[in-house]
Amino acid sequence: MIENNKFEYNYSAKEQAELKKIREKYTAPTEAEDKMARLRRLDASVTKTAQAVSIAFGVIGTLILGFGMSLCMTDLAKIIGAEANMSTIIGIIIGIASGVLASFAYPIYNAIVKLKRKQLAPEIIRLTDELMK
Repeated sequence: MIENNKFEYNYSAKEQAELKKIREKYTAPTEAEDKMARLRRLDASVTKTAQAVSIAFGVIGTLILGFGMSLCMTDLAKIIGAEANMSTIIGIIIGIASGVLASFAYPIYNAIVKLKRKQLAPEIIRLTDELMK
């Protein structure tokens, strides 16, 4: 008599979640899932745009600040043909201006977030109303 030998293996919860995530990539999404994904993308786009612009302001301001410091602290003035005293004054002015530029990064972030939220509010409200029904 031949016995039916079966081998069974149960995956852990973490592996089950990974399997489910992979399977979802290959199944057709429902209309509600499409709307939810769009809602998530719209919500994320508000902060991503603001982050990119504010990081650019911060980095540019910091780089210009470094140039101003170089004018004050190194022999860069001799290379560009300026007097030592004059390069220190120019370096300080550039440093102050770039510090102001870098300090505008956070207010610019807040302004862009506020503007983008105002622009996207009708679409987000419409999607949330449809999903909450």
